[in-house]
Order: sequence, then structure tokens, then C-alpha cells
Amino acid sequence: MNKVLRNPLAYALFVVPALLLYMTFYILPMISSLKYAVTSWNGINEATFNGLDNFVKAFQDEKFWVALKNNIYFVLFSVFIQIPLIIFFAILISGARRFLGFYKTTVFLPSVLSTAIVGVIWQFIYHPDAGLINQVLRAMGLEKWTHGWLGEEGYSMLAILVTNAWQWTGFYIVLVLAAIFSISKEVQEAGEIDGAVGWLKARHITVPLIRPVILVVMMLSITGAMKALDIVFIMTKGGPFGSSEVMATYMYKQAYSMSLFGYANAISIIIFLFTVVLTLIFHLLTKRSEEVEY
Repeated sequence: MNKVLRNPLAYALFVVPALLLYMTFYILPMISSLKYAVTSWNGINEATFNGLDNFVKAFQDEKFWVALKNNIYFVLFSVFIQIPLIIFFAILISGARRFLGFYKTTVFLPSVLSTAIVGVIWQFIYHPDAGLINQVLRAMGLEKWTHGWLGEEGYSMLAILVTNAWQWTGFYIVLVLAAIFSISKEVQEAGEIDGAVGWLKARHITVPLIRPVILVVMMLSITGAMKALDIVFIMTKGGPFGSSEVMATYMYKQAYSMSLFGYANAISIIIFLFTVVLTLIFHLLTKRSEEVEY
């Protein structure tokens, strides 16, 4: 066995197939996207080079800025609302004495469903007449609080954010739960002896010890928010009047509705760059906070 592991061919046997897949499905498409991003191309005729015109057009496009703003809403909602809820419910469930498996399965179930199913379910929930939310509000005598949630510009984006959070919060809760259960009993018992019980224990022992997992969850939430597409497309298709448009849906429409494939590729590059920048900023902030702590 040791002789096999010392043989470079053994490493190549495992590395090369994965590397080929990575090149085929990630590097080459990215190079192709960058190539067409600097062209004027309708997907059929020969592409003609136009320099940075597509990028300039994107930053002068009001609809693109609306889409970018909605992606930022996705990020802010994930970091400042969804993440605290994930930590809260994970700590709450971890303290359950009975039916722990039931709770874990229940919260995880929405993430098993396809986004198409989730979108259709919540379209019924948000329906202005037969929807569950408006029916409950009417039953409580709050008729003035009812809305056409997906059909009103002021509420469509919020409705999508809530739906997206409902689908993925359970998945992240399970990740955080795994981190909580990995904390040694000795550490927890020592904290309890020193008087750290209940939410005091969660604040001073649990949360600091699961911080690496929380940071991973935050990173996944940020990257997921920047590439959001399916849930928006299924529920509103970016409407009404583009109020719930995100960069990915806008890119899709430019390519397959307007046949502006060069412009769409430029938007895809911008999405990639924005994601990289946000990731780097997040990395620098977390690294700096760790240096301050130590």
C-alpha cells in the first residue's frame, strides 16, 4: 500500500479525472463567457468584438442597478435576519430532551423539496384571494393588512426573501446543530459549574465554539444570494415591473428573450466579480475580528 502511495501515477489516477471535470465544467465555460462578454452576439451570427461596451452598458442600465440592489437585499436578509434565526433555532433544538430527531427532520424537510415545488406552494400561500396569509389576516379582522404579495412592487421582493429563507434555513440549522453536538461535554459541564446556563451558556460557550461553522454558513448564504435565480424566476419572473429582478434573472432574459448573448455574458462576469469582492470583504472582516480577539 505504501509503495502505491509513493507512486506519482497513483495520485494522478485520482486527481486527473477530477481536474478534467473541473476544467470542463468551470474553467472552460468561464473563459468562453469572458470571450463573448466583449462581443456583440445574438447567439446565431458571428460574434463581433466591441471591447468593454457591454460592461459600460450594464453600469448605465437602470434595470441592472435594480437587479443588483435586489441581490444586495438577498445578502443583507441572509446575514442579518436568516443567520440569527438559524443560530437561535439550532440552539433551541439542541436543548430538546425528547423528539430531537423529529425536530431535525421537520426543519430539514423544506430543503429536500425542489425550488419549483417550493415556489408553487408559496404562490398559493401568497394568493390575494385564496392564499393562507390573507385568509388568516381576514379571519383576525386585519383586512387592511392583506396584499397581493407577489403582485405589488413594495412586497414582491420581501415575499421571495421569506420563501427562500423558509427553504434553506433548515439545511443550515442542521449544519449548526452538528457543530453544537460536537462540543465536548466536559467543556459544557465546566461552563455550567461556573454558572453558564441557558442562554448565558449559548452566548459565552456555544456560539464562540461554533463560530467557524457559523462563518461557513454565512459564506454559503452570501454566495447563494448572489446567484439567486430559480426561486425568483418561478415566483415572479422578476415582476411586477422588474421590482423583484435579480442579476441572474436579468442576465437570463437578456440572453434568451432579447438574444443579447454578449451582454448577458458580460452580466455573468459582473455577477462573478461582485461575488468574489463580497467574499474577499467577508474574509478580511472575519480575519480582522479574529486578530482583535487574540
